[in-house]
Amino acid sequence: MNDRLRPAERILQELGIECPQDIDLEAIAWTLGAAVKYRPLDKCEAMIVGGERRALITVNSKAIPTRRRFSIAHEIGHWHHHRGRILFCGAHDIGNPADDALNPEKQADQFASDLILPSFMVQPRMIKMKRPTLAAVREIADEFDVSDTATLLKIIDLDHFPILAVCHNKERRRWFRRAPMIPGWWFPRQELDHESFAFEMLFGDANESAFPRKIGADAWFEFRGVDRFEIQEQSFRLPNDELLTLLVLPDEALE
Repeated sequence: MNDRLRPAERILQELGIECPQDIDLEAIAWTLGAAVKYRPLDKCEAMIVGGERRALITVNSKAIPTRRRFSIAHEIGHWHHHRGRILFCGAHDIGNPADDALNPEKQADQFASDLILPSFMVQPRMIKMKRPTLAAVREIADEFDVSDTATLLKIIDLDHFPILAVCHNKERRRWFRRAPMIPGWWFPRQELDHESFAFEMLFGDANESAFPRKIGADAWFEFRGVDRFEIQEQSFRLPNDELLTLLVLPDEALE
C-alpha cells in the first residue's frame, strides 16, 4: 500500500473502493463503528457522540445533499482524530477554509476532503483537464457528488495549476487559498476592485460567466511590477451572499 496515502485514503483502499460511485459514506462509517442518522437540526449541521468503539453521527436532514455528504465525512474525521469527545459542528465549523491548520475542525475537514475527493482518484481526472475552468471543476464535482467549492479546493491543493480561490462577502475578503507552486507575494487584495468582474456579480446583477475572462493582475494583487501580468477570472455565488472567484495566473508569474 502507498505509504504517502492520507488516513482517509488508506481507509478507502483497505475497503477496496476504487471509483467515486462506490464511496458510500454511511457504509464506510458503519465499518468504522459509527452509525449515521438524519434529523432536522437547528443549531448545528452535524454532531457525533461516541465512546471508544461505537459512535452515532447525526446529520441535519434539512441540508442539501452535497452538504450532508461533507458533514458525514467531517464527522467520520472527528471519529478518526478525536475519538471519545462529544462534538457539535455548526455551519461555520464544517468546510470552513478560514480555519487554522491546528483547529480540530480543520483536521476533520481535511479528512473529509480526502474521503470524498481522494487524491488517487482526482489526480488522473485533473491531469486530463485542459485548463482550470468552473465547467471542468463542476464535471469532477458532479462525478464525486460533492460541492464545487470542495472540488476547487482539492484541485488547488493538488498543485497542478497556478490557481487561487478567493472568497468575498460585501464587507471584505473572507479567505483565500492558492496552489503551493504560487510564490507568496501573490497575496490577493482585501477589497474587491471596482473593475473586477467579481465586483459586478457581488454588488450588481451580473450573471456568472460561462468562461474565464482576462483582467489585469493589479485588479486583484498589489506588489511592484504586478501591472505587467494578465490573469483569468471566473466567479460563482455561494450561500449567505458570498462570492468565490477562481483566478488563474500565467506561467511567468511563477518565475
